[in-house]
Amino acid sequence: MILDDKLQEKPNIDYPCEWGFKLIGRDKDKIKKCVKEVMCDKKHSSKEGNVSKNGKFVSHNARCIVESEIDRNNIFKSFETHKDIDMVI
Repeated sequence: MILDDKLQEKPNIDYPCEWGFKLIGRDKDKIKKCVKEVMCDKKHSSKEGNVSKNGKFVSHNARCIVESEIDRNNIFKSFETHKDIDMVI
């Protein structure tokens, strides 16, 4: 069975809600600094995640309250385009 992406419904998310972002990069200190830059004055929590098998990549988990889909997408985009972040999940 092949699912058509156009037919899939968007999940119904009730805002405001807590949202998590998994950040992957190469330097844990730069990732921590990025979280502070992106979150600014927004109350958030963050903690170090895993290190890749060869030690090349590290992950970091950041959580905050997002007020809307626009807020959530803006934060995601800020992480995604940051020079010290290789991937956001």
